[in-house]
Amino acid sequence: MASPQPLADRALDNLRYIRATMERAGSFTAVPGWGQVAIGISALGTAVIAARQSSSLNWLVTWLGEAILALTIGGWTMVRKARAANDSLLTGPGRRFGLSFLPPVAVGGLLTVALYLGGDRGLIPAVWLLLYGTGVVTGGAFSVPVVPVMGIGFLLLGTAALVAPGAADWLLAAGFGGLHIVFGIWIARRYGG
Repeated sequence: MASPQPLADRALDNLRYIRATMERAGSFTAVPGWGQVAIGISALGTAVIAARQSSSLNWLVTWLGEAILALTIGGWTMVRKARAANDSLLTGPGRRFGLSFLPPVAVGGLLTVALYLGGDRGLIPAVWLLLYGTGVVTGGAFSVPVVPVMGIGFLLLGTAALVAPGAADWLLAAGFGGLHIVFGIWIARRYGG
């Protein structure tokens, strides 16, 4: 007959199980409100600069520069907020947020190349807004409740960009600028920095 498992070992197993369950059930709260505001401000400036470009290549390079800047700001402020809250970006809700958010953004990058090379450049703003919105909605399912609402705003602006391609720069400004600023302030005030 096998000897029973010591009480201390069973207790540790139970604690591990409880901790893992709580991590799976928790929300990703490291979405950086003030980082979103900074991204929004830089996007508004980029929209003004991009609207003045004389070629579609210069327009694209301008917006891609903004994307790199936004990723840098967002990543840096997210890491800072996660560290301050002692949250992990690589496990639990942070991991699920990333796995839900990144694929639509990556597809947006691939479609940008295909649309630009294929000559369908007028669709690029709609693709960006729609796929970013999709990423925010799906990633936001693991975050605070206001994040998916922001994603829906991007989806609405992306839909508008499909039917009004002439307003692309202003719709990009409204999304990547305006929505980030408004929801960034909301997140910073309600959920910290």
